[in-house]
Amino acid sequence: MAKKKNEGSGLQSSAGLMRYFEADDTAIKLNPKMVLGACIGAGVVVMGLNIAFGLWP
Repeated sequence: MAKKKNEGSGLQSSAGLMRYFEADDTAIKLNPKMVLGACIGAGVVVMGLNIAFGLWP
């Protein structure tokens, strides 16, 4: 009969991917909508400055 593989063995555990996800607790968590809003806001500021200083075509 074939041996059962251990659930923890394999490519994921040997590549360190499991440890990466476990160590992710200290990362800054940002809402994707906040990032998108900040990018759009920065674009509006840049466009506004271009218009204010006469650089708009």
